[in-house]
Amino acid sequence: MLPRIIWMLLVAVGIGACSSTPEKAVSTSSPAPVTQARSASVAEAQSVKSAEKLDPRKQAGNILAKRSIFFDFDKSLIKPEYQDIVTAHARFLAENGKLKVVLEGNCDERGSREYNLALGQRRSASVFNAMSLTGAPKANMEAISFGEEKPKAPGHDEAAWSQNRRVDIRYSDDPDRK
Repeated sequence: MLPRIIWMLLVAVGIGACSSTPEKAVSTSSPAPVTQARSASVAEAQSVKSAEKLDPRKQAGNILAKRSIFFDFDKSLIKPEYQDIVTAHARFLAENGKLKVVLEGNCDERGSREYNLALGQRRSASVFNAMSLTGAPKANMEAISFGEEKPKAPGHDEAAWSQNRRVDIRYSDDPDRK
């Protein structure tokens, strides 16, 4: 009797093992790549946001988010209130050796074109020298002048002119770098 029960159990197990469940119908359209593309796009966007959060130059309130050094009328001397900004960018550049900066000197509209180009160059050279003294590699910096050609603020008064007397620090990886 026992061999007969074992035999029936083996047959039942064998029949159960041979049975199959119906397969799901395979669709001819392939939504998976679209989903994967969306997932990749979302992941890429999140990666960019994470990188921006990690990049101190893109964090509001961080001193490296400040990229303009302003000057007095007809002067190229860095004001004391901008020394910390210049120092912070110099150290950041020294620590991130693959980055390069262009120091763009600018002027207000007063003065001749030639004079303003020379003054803008003196301003950018002033920031260049201060950054190199703080440890930024000279090979990673370039000082140029736009003179009065790239005003930050429109207008023909002191409020506008004070915004246009500046050096802008542009990193090589800035998306808005022109």
